[in-house]
Formats: sequence, structure tokens, C-alpha cells
Amino acid sequence: MLGIDIQKPPKGKWHTPPFDPRFPNQNQTRNCYQNFLDYHRCLKRMSRRGKSTQTCEYYFRVYHSLCPISWVQRWNQQIKEGTFAGKI
Repeated sequence: MLGIDIQKPPKGKWHTPPFDPRFPNQNQTRNCYQNFLDYHRCLKRMSRRGKSTQTCEYYFRVYHSLCPISWVQRWNQQIKEGTFAGKI
């Protein structure tokens, strides 16, 4: 559906995401989750409009930097199964 299996981090030198004023605390769990949602919403929106999904790369890089791999794998599996709790 969204090409979830083939996702790889984009090339380039960017190890940590920039500061996001929405998440000023040390605990970045909400930041991770929100960027995961934003990435999938961006993909959905751009695909509907027939535009390039390259603009969604920012969210992809942020959630790949912040989120544990096990969470991302679980969320992607839930999306495939249609049981993901977030609104995409």
C-alpha cells in the first residue's frame, strides 16, 4: 500500500534531528510518534495529488533517528493489518 517494506533512510550526513519546539523535553517519545504519523500522512496526501513524495523525506529521517526499530516495525505491521491506532 505505502511501500513500507522497502523503506531505507535517505543518503546524506544527518545524524540527529533538529530541535522541534513542539517537543522541548528530553523524552522524545511523542516526537517520534508524531513524526511517524506525519510521514505517513504526507505520503498519503502527496500520492493522492500525484505529486512527488520527496518532501516527506524530512519526517522519515526524523522518526528513523528518534524511534526504536522495534516500534517502527510494529507500527508498520499494524498499518498493514489495519489495526494501527493512529489516524493517518
